[in-house]
Amino acid sequence: MAQYQIVHLAAHGLLETQFPDRSAVVLSLVDEEGRPRNGFLRLQDIYDLNLPAELVVLSACETALGKHTSGEGLVGLTRGFMYAGSKRVMASLWKVADQATAELMKVFYKAILEKGQSPTEALRTAQMALRTNPKWRSPFFWAPFILQGEYN
Repeated sequence: MAQYQIVHLAAHGLLETQFPDRSAVVLSLVDEEGRPRNGFLRLQDIYDLNLPAELVVLSACETALGKHTSGEGLVGLTRGFMYAGSKRVMASLWKVADQATAELMKVFYKAILEKGQSPTEALRTAQMALRTNPKWRSPFFWAPFILQGEYN
């Protein structure tokens, strides 16, 4: 994955606040033939990645959370991706609604890829677009995602 500038993981997030190394992005738990497999991308696995991406998007629930540790700060998935080399990580602060998140991501990527906006500008554009839509007006739908890392 080291060759990609944007890495988008649309999956489930597993938050373990007591044992942050057990936090994970849950990928497929079955292989192509339907046999069970370990589909957890755990924090300890993320630390071992070489991922110098400009942006990692964790489109999953509670991926910006973790455990606050004295002298270390917040230990969680975002920190793991930044340790792996990513310049910025977009993650969520609470459980997200699938349909609203899909709409937010559509506007977000259009702003980056078609309008040339920075990830910070694109996130604001997407949030404002959802905020003005009566269906998604509540901050619950448009406010869970934050950017961490380089702001520009």
